[in-house]
Amino acid sequence: MRESPSDNTIAIGLSILVHVVLFGLILLGALWNAASRPESAAGSPVSADIIDPNALSAADRRALASRPEPLPDPAPEPEPTPEPVPEPAPRPLPEPVDEPVPSPPQPLPEPRPEDAVAPRQPQLQEVVPKPDTESQAAVRRDALAAEQREKEQEEKRRQAQVELAEQQKQQEAEEKRRLARQELEKIRAERERNERQARQAEERLKQIADREARQASERAAAAASSASPPPGRPDGDSGLAAKYAAAIQEAVRRNWRRPDNIPLGQVCRMYIMQLPGGEVMSVEFDPSCPYDAQGRRSVEAAVRAAEPLPYAGFESVFNRRLNFNFRAQD
Repeated sequence: MRESPSDNTIAIGLSILVHVVLFGLILLGALWNAASRPESAAGSPVSADIIDPNALSAADRRALASRPEPLPDPAPEPEPTPEPVPEPAPRPLPEPVDEPVPSPPQPLPEPRPEDAVAPRQPQLQEVVPKPDTESQAAVRRDALAAEQREKEQEEKRRQAQVELAEQQKQQEAEEKRRLARQELEKIRAERERNERQARQAEERLKQIADREARQASERAAAAASSASPPPGRPDGDSGLAAKYAAAIQEAVRRNWRRPDNIPLGQVCRMYIMQLPGGEVMSVEFDPSCPYDAQGRRSVEAAVRAAEPLPYAGFESVFNRRLNFNFRAQD
């Protein structure tokens, strides 16, 4: 079992407390014996102080070394002996005589107080302290509790290290995912940029082709202007122009889903820019069109879906800018 500094401090404190209590009990017993002892007829007993010779100064030690020899105890006085009684001489018919009476023994002189010998003080027996089993049990319990707390703290530190390592792993994985997303976004942005550049190049090529087609159409129209009216005009062939408009209307209607907010029969005027062959370049709506933004987007999507618009057979009435009145139908 591992001892901690707090356990040693508690043990030392308890030991000091036990010695202090024992010393106090010894002092109280000595005071009690002194108070309860009857006073001697010879006077108060001689008191003496116990001095540690190691605690004396050098002068006191020299004084003690040079002290005179103590006087010997006075010899006791001899007891008086009784005088011998003479034996009477043998006489015939002795006359009665008075026999001397022996004197009684004299009492011993009472010793003076200053000559009395002080009785030897009994030496106090050292009290052996009994082991405090309760204190030892408490110390053991405290030591076990401290050891248990240390184990719990060690377990908490280990768990914290495991959680920290797991958190670091999660952060590293998140950082890798973030870098992968950034790389993917870079690749996507690069691809979109390439696609945008390709579309721009395609649009430029288409614009060049449209410009060349327009110039060729204008040259052809200029060459045929003396023999036939301009294409797309009603005076060229009104019946063919009506069929052309109906064909475009039907092509757009097949690809259109009417929104609920557009009533049947409602007409929207728009302008369609197209190339020969029916390829749509742009779709514009007249400000008078009653359709909302959603309805206009749906019509434009239908026009784009119907591309290429009808062209074959309608070359004579074809016009690059087509004025188209779209009617809402199911």
